[in-house]
Amino acid sequence: MRVASRRVEQVPLTEALKRRDAVLGAFLCEDGRLRSIPVTHAQRLVVLDLVAQAFEPGERYQETEVDHRLRGFHDNVTALRRCLVEEGFLDRDSGVYWRIGGTVDAF
Repeated sequence: MRVASRRVEQVPLTEALKRRDAVLGAFLCEDGRLRSIPVTHAQRLVVLDLVAQAFEPGERYQETEVDHRLRGFHDNVTALRRCLVEEGFLDRDSGVYWRIGGTVDAF
């Protein structure tokens, strides 16, 4: 049995950020929490870039602190954490996380 693979189009962050305001308008509630985690790659990058702003470059965070900060954005902190690592915004080792990507200047 052959299984067809679904090709996911990868979009550079700089390209995705061109639609930043529209994406954030669609996915953020007035209180700054996410309505949902975007499925499309470009939209997810925009949202993850915003979430990554909650972490200072060069700082190390225990997983409990990461979860605490992510809970301010969405209740599914596991999915957010995984997305941040998979998309290159955070890295981790032995339960310690640090920021490795995303924009630095707040919009």
